[in-house]
Amino acid sequence: MRIVTWNLNGIRAAHRKGLDDFINKIDSDVWLFQEVRALPEQMPKDWQPIGGHEIIWHPAEKKGYSGVSTWSRIGISEEGRGISTNVDINDSEGRVLHTKHGNLHCINIYLPNGGANIERQKFKDQWLEDLLTWSEKFIGLNEPVLLCGDLNIAHTENDIWNPSGNKNTSGFLIHEREWFTRFLSIGWYDLLRIDSGDIKGPYSWWSNRGQARALNRGWRIDYALANDAALEIFQSAKILREGGLTVSDHAPLIIDLDI
Repeated sequence: MRIVTWNLNGIRAAHRKGLDDFINKIDSDVWLFQEVRALPEQMPKDWQPIGGHEIIWHPAEKKGYSGVSTWSRIGISEEGRGISTNVDINDSEGRVLHTKHGNLHCINIYLPNGGANIERQKFKDQWLEDLLTWSEKFIGLNEPVLLCGDLNIAHTENDIWNPSGNKNTSGFLIHEREWFTRFLSIGWYDLLRIDSGDIKGPYSWWSNRGQARALNRGWRIDYALANDAALEIFQSAKILREGGLTVSDHAPLIIDLDI
């Protein structure tokens, strides 16, 4: 089974840039899209999801902002939305969608960015703590669970091209990275890092500034995390950089499982 997580930076723009071609090329069973920034009715009138996918949307209340969407061609059931966080109890920003595909649980997540101002960083910090507590229930589950998406944190110096220049930047703050270490310590496994090993990169997001894309000066902020049951059936993980250069500023992360 193939699962792909991908921040589209706006599904309507991604559609215009060739998203359907990549859906055909990657040939995934489940797609976890973040930052869709659209309601279903805002898609082009002639638009239809290709490949016979069923779709569940979880858009933000604010139009043109945030939101996630999960697509599946192998069956899908909605298990829940949001994490009942203290700072957004109803998940009005459309950040978490939990679905099930057979016995596989997929948690589609778009973690807040704290870069706008101090208040937004406080929002993110509280959200992180609430996520850690909420996610503990999946660790010991006998069924496989994947928590995937744009987590807006580069965990280690290997996950960012310029660590020294970004030590005071939201997404690479010391306390955020320490939180990520704590998050993994409760029983989540970083599948791409397991596959690629202790190397610099690979990156999943590149700034539009300068020549960051051309020179591959990026951040790895998109993850697929697994519980024990999912790790047992894990086969491979890879980033398709081409997708991040063509469709979005993020690249798709592709996970293959032995199901």
